[in-house]
Amino acid sequence: MGCPKGLRARNLTLSLSCAFGQWNDIGRVLTAAAMAAVVSSAHAQAPTAQAYDIPPGPLAATLSRLGSEAGILLSINADLTRDRQSSGVRGTLSVRQALDAALAGTGLEAQAENGGYRLKETPDVQRGTRGGSASAAGVTLAEVRVVASAEHDATTEGTGSYATNAPSATSTRLPLEWQETPQSLTVITRQRLDDRKLDTVSGAVETAVGVTAFRQSMGSDLNAGLMSRGFSIANYEVDGIPSSSQLRVGESTVLYDRVEIVRGATGLMSGLGSPGATVNLMRKRPTVETQRSISIDAGSWNRRGATADLSGAFNESGSLRGRLVVDARNSDSWVDRLRSKTATAYGILEADLTDATLATVGFSYQQDRNTAPQRTGFPLFNSDGSRLVLPRSFNSSPDWTYYDENFKNAFVSLEHRLDNGWRGKLEYNYRQFRYDGIVSYLDGSFDPITGLGGVVQPAHWIGAPEENALDGYVTGHFPLFGRQHELVAGFTVSRTENRDAPSYGWFLGPWTGYDGTIGSIQGWNGSANVPVFDLASRGDTKVEQDAAYVTSRLHLTDAATLVTGARITDWKQTTVTRPVTGVASRTVQQEKGIVTPYAGLVYRFDETWSAYTSYTQIFNPQPYGTLDINGRQIDPEEGTSIEGGVKANLLGNRLQASASVFRTRLDNSAMRDESIASYRVFIARKGLTSRGFEFELAGEPLSGWNLSAGYAFTATEDAEGARTMTQIPRNSVKLFTTYRLPGALRAVTVGGGISWQSENGYPGYYMQGSYALASLLARYEINRDLTATLNIQNLFDRNYYTGTATHALYGSPRNAVVTLKYKF
Repeated sequence: MGCPKGLRARNLTLSLSCAFGQWNDIGRVLTAAAMAAVVSSAHAQAPTAQAYDIPPGPLAATLSRLGSEAGILLSINADLTRDRQSSGVRGTLSVRQALDAALAGTGLEAQAENGGYRLKETPDVQRGTRGGSASAAGVTLAEVRVVASAEHDATTEGTGSYATNAPSATSTRLPLEWQETPQSLTVITRQRLDDRKLDTVSGAVETAVGVTAFRQSMGSDLNAGLMSRGFSIANYEVDGIPSSSQLRVGESTVLYDRVEIVRGATGLMSGLGSPGATVNLMRKRPTVETQRSISIDAGSWNRRGATADLSGAFNESGSLRGRLVVDARNSDSWVDRLRSKTATAYGILEADLTDATLATVGFSYQQDRNTAPQRTGFPLFNSDGSRLVLPRSFNSSPDWTYYDENFKNAFVSLEHRLDNGWRGKLEYNYRQFRYDGIVSYLDGSFDPITGLGGVVQPAHWIGAPEENALDGYVTGHFPLFGRQHELVAGFTVSRTENRDAPSYGWFLGPWTGYDGTIGSIQGWNGSANVPVFDLASRGDTKVEQDAAYVTSRLHLTDAATLVTGARITDWKQTTVTRPVTGVASRTVQQEKGIVTPYAGLVYRFDETWSAYTSYTQIFNPQPYGTLDINGRQIDPEEGTSIEGGVKANLLGNRLQASASVFRTRLDNSAMRDESIASYRVFIARKGLTSRGFEFELAGEPLSGWNLSAGYAFTATEDAEGARTMTQIPRNSVKLFTTYRLPGALRAVTVGGGISWQSENGYPGYYMQGSYALASLLARYEINRDLTATLNIQNLFDRNYYTGTATHALYGSPRNAVVTLKYKF
């Protein structure tokens, strides 16, 4: 294969022996990082002090940023910091001094205790001299512990906000605040997840600005069809570590604190992948203070669910903490015969081995069971070209179809902070995804009068891919030209295998001897001949990816910073097929020394406004079997992505506003060869371009008022300037807001939202007009510990399709769910 844009590492002789074998091209990067850490240590300031520049703002946000920069874990009770403002933290200070500065004038103080700190109200506030405080009102507030920890804390749970200023490492692995990140970053906080009842990862990601869903399945594959900036979203991370998207989109959100979405290419972290967006799922972490909650919900289509979330410390000092989350739910559907059951468990332990060392171990498990899943929806037209009109309750799958899957994840990490402020972390992750399903495809030529002519074509899929990943990095500050700069250097080793997977061929049909004829499609009840599947082959698929990366943020001036870095990746995929009759085959795809550069420039005009621009390259090998007419594998996708924009922290950092423009060019994008009848012959499309702009608002403009809103325009064109990817709407608007009523009605929160998109579909076949979906929220705090929430989706019962091609699938009708949550 040719080098992407001339960038390929050559003649690198150093190697790193790791748990997965010999790994080339990486030792030099890690050696340089280690040397940088040693040099920085020699010139570091005293370990008890470091530089801070945190502007005034809400106390909760100030403490969150202070915790991130100082390396302390803040476990905050939202009631204690609500409506309090901080004057900020500036200067070279110890942790003690920084805490005092952040808390000055707030009526709170940090008291040293058990090697850490405990936040409490000052004596004058406890005596009631602070007018309007919770204590003055006679309410006893829980104390807050601040415990020394090596882990940066950007937890959104308990903040009650739709935005966060805490650092994110999703884009570059450097912990950068939202305004310091030279790309479009959306953080879906825990409050947003809870308010909108976003139960799945795909459902959460779909609410982000510029993200659209193109679904043609329900209960099968959990194929979300999520798109951003004209490309599918295929890059997923968990706590910053790249993970297979197949193991992620269907997961429950009960185990996550927030979902971070960086739109555009993030090759620096993912190495290989789509330029659409990267989704980073940040796990819930244990709290020092005990917090327990149980919630139950019930809703449309016999929905039932329950969740328990328990967290706290196992000892008085808070050095050993744990958390357990369990969730179970089942539901019918607006679609006939479709039923789903889901069970989820998540556990995590954190131990402060020393004041500077944190050990973490955890697991998660999810089981999904689906009966009569729809794999491809239903045809849109009759044999005479007239529209095939079916009710929203129509299910195109026979009653004997099913789709079951299990997700497993175990992880362990060790993090240590050096006296000079440098920090290192090593994490191992094991993930497994088991699936077993018999699904079907509804095809045929339907008589417009009788409804006859339909056939089902079933398939049997079984697999159990496993993923092992080892990730390590070091990060810290270093002096250069009289300024302090940041650096992170690390490696990622991953192995994904699907061993001895059975294959029963493609969909069955008359060509295989299966008769899938059904009766009239009008009123069909799901009856069809039960298929018999014969084993065709077994196979092994192994994907190996080894990478090293370095990123640095250079403070060019007081206002300008340059974020730059590169990633070196080796990638190999081996596919072995062993047919029942015939000769086994082995295919190897391999790319070595792929260099992905990244550069981003941020300029801070003042404490409120900043501007940025960024550039990165794209390299993405084609999936196995993406062949041209001559049977050759299509070359990897290659391209560039450029973005620029402005960001602002408004209203004292309560509201985030951003505007961005982008342009992505991609070569070798595989598309089906329309001149060939086979669905498995592709051509490489050159010069595919995606361009557009986005606006976004998120935060708490006024106390009690949360807001998330955005607009996106995306245009995709081929090399001749013709519109492509017409199934993606060019324009979309998303808005959701809640407001907590004041005074005597303070126990009531009301809210709602709207999601609008312009037309989409396929010209010459079917184009769906623009449509809007409205939602509603109402919450009542029965008492301090018990709340009741009502969510209504598709408030006006709009009839629409979630995806249109040769087949279509209806979106959900109006539905409601009531949730009771009890804290104890």
